[in-house]
Amino acid sequence: MESDKLTAVVEKLVLKLEQVKIKEYVEMLEHPGRLIFLNFLLGVGRGVGAAVGFSIVSVVLIYFLKHLMVLNLPVISDFIAQIVKLVSLKLGY
Repeated sequence: MESDKLTAVVEKLVLKLEQVKIKEYVEMLEHPGRLIFLNFLLGVGRGVGAAVGFSIVSVVLIYFLKHLMVLNLPVISDFIAQIVKLVSLKLGY
């Protein structure tokens, strides 16, 4: 009877450890070179994603600013025209 309870508790513990993926974590700690390489790749991926995301947001913003400039609003259009000129000069258009 005591043995059955102990077996049930051990099985429950094993299931919990498998859910936490403790085995994979220990394997990663045993190979620090692989851990460093994977973290490097993740960092590069985040950096590239941030750069692409910023580029897309910038393009959309400039697109809308150009359309606001066409509307020829008195104060805003001069400000937007200066921004578009600066961006165009920076990009070489």
